[in-house]
Amino acid sequence: MAEELPTQTFRVTRADLIRYAGASGDFNTIHWSDRIAKNVGLPGVIAHGMYTMALAGRAVSIWAGAPDAVVEYGVRFTRPVPVPDTDEGTEVVVSGVIKEVTDDGLTKIELTATCHGEKVLSLARATIRKR
Repeated sequence: MAEELPTQTFRVTRADLIRYAGASGDFNTIHWSDRIAKNVGLPGVIAHGMYTMALAGRAVSIWAGAPDAVVEYGVRFTRPVPVPDTDEGTEVVVSGVIKEVTDDGLTKIELTATCHGEKVLSLARATIRKR
């Protein structure tokens, strides 16, 4: 049986999206305007896909013990992460399963990232080098 890694939960608020937009330069209105987001068929404001990916990457770094221990990391975006205009925002839950430990010290992990029980990332995988 594959070893499960401790689940990590990340809270995402509209304030986080504003900070991320400033840092990334991605000021797309779907990340801050409910009106525009709904006009294009979304449930409301959504988190940046790369922000969601970064949260899962943070989980991998924590499991690895250091950011530079992450050798490879990739995901596909499955669903948007709706972020309500509340103080609580929403939560992204990241879990992982060790799929393989190689002879050269690499650990291959399959990740699952969900929001409200729905997968928001697919084909999420990472390889780490344990110290």
